[in-house]
Amino acid sequence: MEIAESARKHGITDEAIRHAWEFAIRARRLECDGEERLVVIGPDASGTLIELVAVPALVPDLVIHAQRLRKRYYDYL
Repeated sequence: MEIAESARKHGITDEAIRHAWEFAIRARRLECDGEERLVVIGPDASGTLIELVAVPALVPDLVIHAQRLRKRYYDYL
């Protein structure tokens, strides 16, 4: 799994991103600007829930977004 520079915009470390990915509790495909993306929700090492967005959706290999879980994704839990 590669991590794009854009995924670090909100101060989430690579270690936290990898932890959230490895211990993901939910994943859902969404369309954004005509492209399918995978939204993944998982905890960092301290248990804080992180939202990740990865591409491509079917076989994701690049995390392009990471930040603390926002209310808009609570329904996915």
